[in-house]
Amino acid sequence: MNGSRLLGTGSALPRRVVTNAELAERMDTSDEWIVARTGIRQRHIADPDETTATLATAAARAALDDAGVDAASIGLIVLATATPDNTFPATATKVQHALGCNGGVAFDVAAVCSGFLYALSVADSLLKTGMAKRALVIGAETFSRILDWDDRTTCVLFGDGAGAVVLEAPAADHEGSMAPGILGSRLHADGACHDLLYVDGGPSTTQTVGHLRMKGPEVFRHAVVNLASVLREVIDDAGISVSDIDWVVPHQANARILDATARKLGISPDKVVVTVDRHANTSAASVPLALDVARKDGRIKPGDLVMLEAMGGGFTWGASLIRM
Repeated sequence: MNGSRLLGTGSALPRRVVTNAELAERMDTSDEWIVARTGIRQRHIADPDETTATLATAAARAALDDAGVDAASIGLIVLATATPDNTFPATATKVQHALGCNGGVAFDVAAVCSGFLYALSVADSLLKTGMAKRALVIGAETFSRILDWDDRTTCVLFGDGAGAVVLEAPAADHEGSMAPGILGSRLHADGACHDLLYVDGGPSTTQTVGHLRMKGPEVFRHAVVNLASVLREVIDDAGISVSDIDWVVPHQANARILDATARKLGISPDKVVVTVDRHANTSAASVPLALDVARKDGRIKPGDLVMLEAMGGGFTWGASLIRM
């Protein structure tokens, strides 16, 4: 039996748009420098009244509307984030309450930029057990809250936003590679790479939120190798070829990483959905946000074979193959 079916997608972005030129007024950088190294031209930054929960709720509502289903039918919410509203309770419970579907299962997943892939896999597994009939899987971040705005090598890379999908438990009559649903997923982690991309704070260590720290060149090298490897794993598991894939929706970290990974696998750049120029790196939100953009603008259509992939700090990485 195939995995859970994707019924709808939605996304939400903060009101405020911050361009490279605006950042150049505050620090020693330039639009040319940022674009050449990352492909980023702007990002959305949350105002004080916008939080991970409010963005996640807005994305969830949009996904429910797109799917044409009521919030009352949602029995499971899995929210991927590295920037929760509170240490506890889970931000997913705030979204659940805002949607009015209290009483089901709701929890957060912390796997940074790979968080949405982890959350998708967890939700798919729980739906297959009968835990719920429908689920909301959300990636939402307010990464601007953990940036060191004096570090031009990191603060120019990130933005805030949220993306969500509605999943429905697989039906017995939907089998085979041409039937809609999640066809396969692979997830990995390697804690030995902690010091390459992390936040230097936390309740149990410093009792502070901390700031993001990253060793960019090392992260770049690991990202290209790890992403190409996990994509190959999912392709092999599904028994397909690279040419069968209609679209790749990658984590939007850096345009150069997207290009290098596509070249390593022999995937045409025309098949890669790119939103990093508009949204920057929104961590766990980037994959569902890009997926929603590509569905709403008509690129991704029903029946398309879509590969999702991401790598995040720690490191974590993963990929999922979906028949739309």
